[in-house]
Amino acid sequence: MSAPALPADLRRTPPRPDTPADAAPPARRALRTHLGTLAGTAVLAVLLWRMGTGAFLDGLRRIDAPTVLAALGIGLVTTVFSAWRWALVARGLRIRLPLGPAVADYYRALFLNAALPGGILGDVHRAVRHGRGAGDLGRGVRAVVLERVAGQLALIGTGAVVLLTLPSPVRDEARRAAPLVALALLGAVAVVLALRPHRAPARRGRALRALGETRRALLSRRNLPGVAVSSAVVLAGHLVMFALAARVAGSGATPAELTPLAVLALLAMGLPLNVGGWGPREGVTAWAFGAAGLGAGTGLGVAVVYGVLSLVASLPGAVVLVVRRFERPDGSYGRPVRFSGAGSPVRREKYAPKDSARLASSSFPFSAEPSEGRPMTPESV
Repeated sequence: MSAPALPADLRRTPPRPDTPADAAPPARRALRTHLGTLAGTAVLAVLLWRMGTGAFLDGLRRIDAPTVLAALGIGLVTTVFSAWRWALVARGLRIRLPLGPAVADYYRALFLNAALPGGILGDVHRAVRHGRGAGDLGRGVRAVVLERVAGQLALIGTGAVVLLTLPSPVRDEARRAAPLVALALLGAVAVVLALRPHRAPARRGRALRALGETRRALLSRRNLPGVAVSSAVVLAGHLVMFALAARVAGSGATPAELTPLAVLALLAMGLPLNVGGWGPREGVTAWAFGAAGLGAGTGLGVAVVYGVLSLVASLPGAVVLVVRRFERPDGSYGRPVRFSGAGSPVRREKYAPKDSARLASSSFPFSAEPSEGRPMTPESV
């Protein structure tokens, strides 16, 4: 006897996997992925439409051989100190990262940041490669994230002091907004502390572990001095690069006038809305120079020269990229240094890269063998 048929309003047909409802999330994800590139392109298009190509071409014509050599020298200093900061953070997370390979991999990341859209793909590559090579992808990624956070905190702290004290187009607004920002930060901390006891035990445990890793990597007595010194040197190098770009572009501004404008440009470069670092930097610099009475065209020329010099400073990374493609990995570094709760060392073989990780890494853009353990303005601080 056959089963009775269901009424038409109760019958349900499973949705096809290729329906628009299922295709929409990937489309939205793709849009979010390319939003930064589209925004940076839009900013550059507006600048070209309003100001023409004269400032771009004039800035490029002014760059000569001594300027290129100076940019390479400044880039060497900032890259070495950035790599040292990265090695310190990795050590705080108990991952071994010698300074020499760290410098080479930081150069490679800077070049990829400057050459590819988005401005962060080099840092992503550095994080994934180092994490896979160390046998602990999570810690490798956290090392890069915390290293970049340290640089951004140095920029934000220095920028707040500079913008609140030195004359600039935003000093009055910054002074009015500072109390509100401070109150907002205090309120956010109070809310976090109030909600902390109500978290699930698992989430609370993860949060405590993350705080402990951050403290060891950035705030421990062993790491804090080195992280602070390296961040200060890197930030000073970027400010010197901006001053060099201003001199090449023909600006007669004094260092006291240039410093707040440079800080604004560096803060704008931290926005993930650019094409290889280009976009918000040029827009903010042109506006800041115009508001300061130094000429928006001059500001645009300064930003263009700075972008070109930053690309020049990262060119050794292209050499590293080519060499690593043909290098035989020796697996001599990048292994995690871990300890159990009783203090006894954990077996290294347990954390060695698996064969599946090796095979998967071959499809990663600009990949090298993960066993080498090698590995995110600036342009990055």
